[in-house]
Amino acid sequence: MATATPEAVESRIVEALASFGPDIEQVTRTATFEELDIDSLDLVELAQIVEDEWGVELKGDDMKGLKTVGDAIDLVVARAA
Repeated sequence: MATATPEAVESRIVEALASFGPDIEQVTRTATFEELDIDSLDLVELAQIVEDEWGVELKGDDMKGLKTVGDAIDLVVARAA
């Protein structure tokens, strides 16, 4: 499993979200999932990527509480510590 440094987590999450449709330049820490047109199915896929990469399990309630890309990054880093 990869080391969950803040930089590594941010890079991988940005890459994953950009693969769902938005331009990578739009995927910033302050961007909301709504602004990026990221839907609940995309978030489920993101949760699977996070679990595969860092062994961090994110459940539905965890994902519902996330509003921004930064929220997701911070949650993964905190849980992986």
